[in-house]
Amino acid sequence: MTTGIFNCAAIREYAERVRAAPVPMCREQIALIEWLEILDGKETIQVDEEQLARYFDLQQYFPFQLLPWEKFCFALHCCTYRPNGRPRFPILLILVGRGAGKNGFLSFENFALLTPVNGIPAYNIDDFATSEEQAKTSFEEVRTQVLEANEAKMHRKFDWTKESITNKATGSTWKYHTRAPGTKDGGRPGKVNFDEFHAYENTKLIDVAVTGLGKVPHPRRTIVTTQGDVRDGPLDTTLEKALAILAGEKEDGGMLPFICRLDSDDEAKEPKNWHKANPSLQYFGDLMDEIMLEYAEWLDDPVGHPGFMTKRMNRPQGDKDAEVTSWDHVKATARDVPDLTGKPCVWGIDYASTSDFMAAGLLFLVDGTYYWITHTWVCKHSKDLHRIQYPLAEAEQRGHLTFVDEPDMEPSLVVDWLQEQRKKYKFIYGAIDHYRFTLMGKYLKAAGFIPQKGKEDGNYKLTYLPEQSAIAPSLKKAFNADAIIWGENSLMRWYVGNTKQVVDKKAMSPLRKSNPRAEKRTASWRLWLRSSFRTDWNRTSSSGPGTWACIPTDKTAPGRKISARCCFIFKKAIDIYTLNVYNIIKGRKGESAKNEAAGLDKET
Repeated sequence: MTTGIFNCAAIREYAERVRAAPVPMCREQIALIEWLEILDGKETIQVDEEQLARYFDLQQYFPFQLLPWEKFCFALHCCTYRPNGRPRFPILLILVGRGAGKNGFLSFENFALLTPVNGIPAYNIDDFATSEEQAKTSFEEVRTQVLEANEAKMHRKFDWTKESITNKATGSTWKYHTRAPGTKDGGRPGKVNFDEFHAYENTKLIDVAVTGLGKVPHPRRTIVTTQGDVRDGPLDTTLEKALAILAGEKEDGGMLPFICRLDSDDEAKEPKNWHKANPSLQYFGDLMDEIMLEYAEWLDDPVGHPGFMTKRMNRPQGDKDAEVTSWDHVKATARDVPDLTGKPCVWGIDYASTSDFMAAGLLFLVDGTYYWITHTWVCKHSKDLHRIQYPLAEAEQRGHLTFVDEPDMEPSLVVDWLQEQRKKYKFIYGAIDHYRFTLMGKYLKAAGFIPQKGKEDGNYKLTYLPEQSAIAPSLKKAFNADAIIWGENSLMRWYVGNTKQVVDKKAMSPLRKSNPRAEKRTASWRLWLRSSFRTDWNRTSSSGPGTWACIPTDKTAPGRKISARCCFIFKKAIDIYTLNVYNIIKGRKGESAKNEAAGLDKET
């Protein structure tokens, strides 16, 4: 054993490359070396260089050799120990650009840990991914390029099929999965791997996969991924923790965060910066040529080629022709909501479906910042509920959602909620979709909510789809200014992340049903929009009227549509609260209306 991280040649040599920066290095790589230096000064950390050398000898069976960054990660993950003999970094996160060879790294690591060099019998390995093709990528690489390519020698040491690889001496077995393993062996892994971690929408499979760890000595996890399009999922959560570790803001808990990405989107315009996202790029000329071609395509059509930034540069872009706002602005909404007792607000309701989702919300404008308080009701008997990936039960525990154990959800649920909120806040006006108004209207009337008809006074408005298109520019402006706050409400983040803007030059329909079967499940984004249906009647997007729909990431995922419906209310509330508000409420025009609108804005 060698004491001290940087006394190990494989670790020291890569650290020196980062410091010398023969190619540009991202902030996270520099921070990683600095963080390890601090740990090395505070703790007694040992590296088993003899074991590491024996592991590296196994490269002779592979059609490739580990690169410096891969040797660095392997040494820290597999051969670095605490004084008690347990791994110092049992959790390895690798975020690198597409083409870096992360699956090759995983192939070698898994193969090596199956062998007697590991010294632990029955050290089973489970590979997980969201698709079978991805889950078996590393497995197939070893089976075909290592075992079958050296069949005469390997048959003395391994048994293998198309589903498993077993080392005869250790009894360690490697399998791949797209769901929780049901076998006895699957319940006692020594190591679990999560490939393309960005594709996971929730932690259900992850939680089951890691539950079996700890029954075998030296449990390990390896996460390999690029960036992706799923927001507020396991990758975002893990990455947030990793960055906090590197910043010294959080204890590492055994995690080694190896993160490679551009420091900013603007750096993509300089090819030399691409090395920041891909530590293998300097060794692969063909890869550089391919990325250069993708770069040219991206310059011509950024919307049509989002993979360049998301997958190659690890800078998630979303669907730029459609996203409501960037993920950074969505995360900025997670600031504390102050005590708004007695403050004026606009209320909104979405009651489009009685057997799926419905929602209500309150929008406040205080010192130029919008605050949003919302609640969602979900019918337990919805036939498509089981296909929604979002952890709704967690939202219920946080108080943002209520499950209703009835075939249909009564309007009284929403109206009762509004009545309770009215005791605490000052209701100015409201908005509700005209759809199903006949069901909701009598309950609202009984509670003292009267619809405006023409120029007649009322305290809420029925809204129609064409009215909702004009708000898009104002809504984007509020997001871009980080002027929207709804607290730690991950349900709202899910709603927004699964919503897109559709340009409709004819403005015939603000909501397009890219997935008609799932359209009925769009409760909370459309709720938001209904609450703000007119920021400025005369203002339209430069690209034409904007409309809102859901991103059809998966046609079997009805939750994508739910989110769009729920958030329309918020959009309407913003609208009522801003420009020409009295044009809407009183049916007036001209200077007097502007003055009254300014007065309302001052009051709020």
